[in-house]
Amino acid sequence: MPHRDDSLSLRQMRDHAREAADLAKLHVRADLEADRLLGLAMLQLLLILGEAASRVSPAFREAHAEIPWGQIVALRNRLIHGYDTIDFDILWKIVNSDLPSLIPLLEAAIASR
Repeated sequence: MPHRDDSLSLRQMRDHAREAADLAKLHVRADLEADRLLGLAMLQLLLILGEAASRVSPAFREAHAEIPWGQIVALRNRLIHGYDTIDFDILWKIVNSDLPSLIPLLEAAIASR
């Protein structure tokens, strides 16, 4: 199966990371468990982020090693296969601590295309 265009996957990654980070700004940690739809939305945004990362070509990943590709894909795998044991404290930390620093890296990678 041929690889998709890296630009599309990178834009999907950036957009979903940005949407999750923006959504978190409107809420507090307790809302993830109190609001089922919010929790599901956050999960879906991170799943798509990880799936899009898995579709970026190996050559582009190697050229942009500053992006933690393996961790992003591993998060997607953990969320999809461990959906029944998700730690919302970890999820909240990822969305609030890791995504804000990931977004500029993705924007720079997109600009390099």
